[in-house]
Amino acid sequence: MIIPEQVPPGRTLSVDVDGVPPVEPGPGVRVRTLPGMPGIRTWVIDLAPGAEWPGLDVHETCGEAYFVVSGEVIEGDRVHGPGTYVAFGPETSHRPRTETGARVFGFNHDVTA
Repeated sequence: MIIPEQVPPGRTLSVDVDGVPPVEPGPGVRVRTLPGMPGIRTWVIDLAPGAEWPGLDVHETCGEAYFVVSGEVIEGDRVHGPGTYVAFGPETSHRPRTETGARVFGFNHDVTA
């Protein structure tokens, strides 16, 4: 399956998220990049129980946001459960982890696009 990087103008696109081949940046972390709009990168991340993002995720010039679909994501001393929307502004960083496992849907605004 070939997934376009962006949704073509004048088109509607439907994608089976679980059919998108994942990239594994670290143990128990699977990232699926989804088609976005110009300037927006969209993705789904699955974290296995006990997984942690492999390094500090730094947002120097643009923000990031995600929605917890299932499980719990821990950011510092805060636990974000299903239905929680978490947003990070420019000049922030974080390193998400989970004890239960989690699926999150998110996006980054790409200022270079």
